[in-house]
Amino acid sequence: MGRKIIRLALLFLCVVGYAQQDSQFTQYMYNTINVNPAYAGSRETMSMFILHRTQWVGLDGAPLTNTASIHTPINGSNIGIGMSIVSDKIGPSEENNIAIDFSYTIPTSDRYKLSFGLKASANLLNIDFNKLNKYDKNDYSFDTNIDNKFSPNIGVGVYFHSDNTYIGLSAPNLLETKHFDRYAGTGANSHVAKERIHYYLIAGHVFDLSDGVKFKPSVLTKMVEGAPLQVDLSGNFLINKKFMAGVAYRWSAAVSAMVGFQISNSWFVGYGYDLEATRLSNYNSGSHEIFLRYELFDKYDRIITPRFF
Repeated sequence: MGRKIIRLALLFLCVVGYAQQDSQFTQYMYNTINVNPAYAGSRETMSMFILHRTQWVGLDGAPLTNTASIHTPINGSNIGIGMSIVSDKIGPSEENNIAIDFSYTIPTSDRYKLSFGLKASANLLNIDFNKLNKYDKNDYSFDTNIDNKFSPNIGVGVYFHSDNTYIGLSAPNLLETKHFDRYAGTGANSHVAKERIHYYLIAGHVFDLSDGVKFKPSVLTKMVEGAPLQVDLSGNFLINKKFMAGVAYRWSAAVSAMVGFQISNSWFVGYGYDLEATRLSNYNSGSHEIFLRYELFDKYDRIITPRFF
């Protein structure tokens, strides 16, 4: 009975809710372009990234997320471009989002740069109501599935950074579009899912503790109307330019452990595990997140130390 109650609550919040949260990532510090288009090209080389997240393992209808991105500066100029794809499955719904990112960077001093970004995205929503357990068989609201409902969006971001410090503010979706309005033709204000503006604030700094150890505390804050303020705090150590280990805390939600390994100058792999800090932990065995990053360097590039963000 407990699992059924939790499942119904999740479906209500995630599918029928008035406010809708964007995809959630524990290792957000490696996936910045998904939330801030100004990050495009900031790593000064072509960077490719894939991530798989399985959330709340063991809970029926729990979120499942896959994302892939690529971004690069243009011929050593101040312009960066990127593209990202996010696929989210939650209960009976599946959303696929593709975005194109553009950034322009202005040097503000010998150490710091200020980047401005624009994001253009397209979203496709599918909901199969046959996957729901309908207690009222005469409720015709769920008779027709939602198939590839298209909605466009635009976003903006700023990113101020140096070799060891960064802070960014962004809103990747500025249009409060209704993914689906069954009665739009009648003028009624009925919808299954509505996109709200999400505001992201990210910041971090790298401290050199010794010749072989770096420490980076970072924070991500997400604000959206109709949902609680979300704050992610993390601290990561980079040891001998190869091994990364850290912990994170999602305010009133979860604690996490993260590890990573710089296989070569180009390849970096990482894993994260979340343990719920709420009563939801009684109904699942945690969340898993794994990613792989590949960066393309040409023969003229000389890597002194891996970038920590």
